[in-house]
Amino acid sequence: MNKKLTLSLDQKIIEQAKEYARERQVSLSFLIENYFSRLVAEQKTSSNQKISITDALSGIISLDVDFDHKSMLKNHLLEKYQ
Repeated sequence: MNKKLTLSLDQKIIEQAKEYARERQVSLSFLIENYFSRLVAEQKTSSNQKISITDALSGIISLDVDFDHKSMLKNHLLEKYQ
């Protein structure tokens, strides 16, 4: 169940966050909820067990269904090592 939450933030931060969300085609609420979820998950892990960078970043962006990551990686490596 979703519930409304009121936050007070610096206007510049709000504008930047909205632009960030717009570029990724997600809502600001989604970004904030995802961030809080990660904080809670990180807190629950023991000090010896850290969340991997992959787990920490999963869900942050949404890619097109036809996005070809293998091709993109191949192109990047070809350009890098030319």
